[in-house]
Amino acid sequence: MSEPIGIDDFKKVEIKIGEIKSAEKIEGSDKLLKLVVDFGDPTGGASPDNRDVRQVLSGIAAYFPNPEELVGKRCPFVTNLAPRMMMGLESQAMILATGGDNETPFALFETAGSPGAQVR
Repeated sequence: MSEPIGIDDFKKVEIKIGEIKSAEKIEGSDKLLKLVVDFGDPTGGASPDNRDVRQVLSGIAAYFPNPEELVGKRCPFVTNLAPRMMMGLESQAMILATGGDNETPFALFETAGSPGAQVR
């Protein structure tokens, strides 16, 4: 069991809905996919020019041999993690999922929520 955290620590985690706009395998990696994810208009408007679009690298390639099937899916992402370099590319968020071990099948938390919507 993990060490418990207080509610103030949990409140620091920003989780938003993102819509996957593209997904592709990363050359030289069997595990990583490169996702381009739209987190909506941070000003609350609907301007197509003012979108929070980020690159997200995720070790989910084994579960999506055809990465294009991810395009259009809306899922929760942790959006306030420090960027992380992997395979020479920067990951700017982290997708949330469950399973993938030998006991539980892998699953994304798909939603109909709007890109940028805060998960509470």
